[in-house]
Amino acid sequence: MKPLHLIKNVHGTTVDLLGHAIISGRYAIGASLPPEPLLCEALGVSRTVVREAVKSLVAKGLIITGPKLGTRVLPEDQWNWFDPDVITWQSQNGLTPEFLKDLQDLRRVVEPAAVRMAAERATSDDLIEIETAFAGMKKAVEEGGDYVTFDLRFHQGLMRASHNRMLIQMSKALGALLRTSFEISTSKKDGPKSSLPMHRAVLDAVVAKEPVRAEKAILKLIDGARDDIQMILGSRKRLPKITRPASQLKAA
Repeated sequence: MKPLHLIKNVHGTTVDLLGHAIISGRYAIGASLPPEPLLCEALGVSRTVVREAVKSLVAKGLIITGPKLGTRVLPEDQWNWFDPDVITWQSQNGLTPEFLKDLQDLRRVVEPAAVRMAAERATSDDLIEIETAFAGMKKAVEEGGDYVTFDLRFHQGLMRASHNRMLIQMSKALGALLRTSFEISTSKKDGPKSSLPMHRAVLDAVVAKEPVRAEKAILKLIDGARDDIQMILGSRKRLPKITRPASQLKAA
């Protein structure tokens, strides 16, 4: 019998291969996946592994399975877009303008509400965490380094400071989505440098416990990111992939 960690690795690889094949369009919407014996042969795994992988993909909303139905690919609007694997597979396949528009719409709904709550509820520990993330962003701009990771920590710190369990859970799911946006903004010349004052304005409003000012500041930041994304899309530059390590800034 194989060790448990090897079984998990085989399972994860199988889920990854099938998930990417679905999102890339190799298996079209409404189409059936190959029969179990063919998948076992093609992937070089047992029936047990294939069945468990299918269960995982059902849970991610990519496929449906049942008697007389077989295993069919579901429409994109039923895919779980909060699942990090789904986001990663989409990134591997290429980000679309529609996907990025959905991301911006989501940010505009969720983040202002979270920041407003953060301005009312943030503890001293929350503020230290967000200040540390901002300091990391500032250092990356001035000395070079990993700006995106600290940018992500900054926004997730704000979400956690809302002290709303639903929003905190959503911040974990939004991680891959937010990183997509930050990678694009960072690819713009002087993008991180110009966004630093906007991040500072958000943090200052939260520290001052001014919810209305904090909400306005985060909306300005989100809309700035939207403009950056539109500029990158218009320039037809290759979009960054979140499957790679975060982009590194050069020293100013």
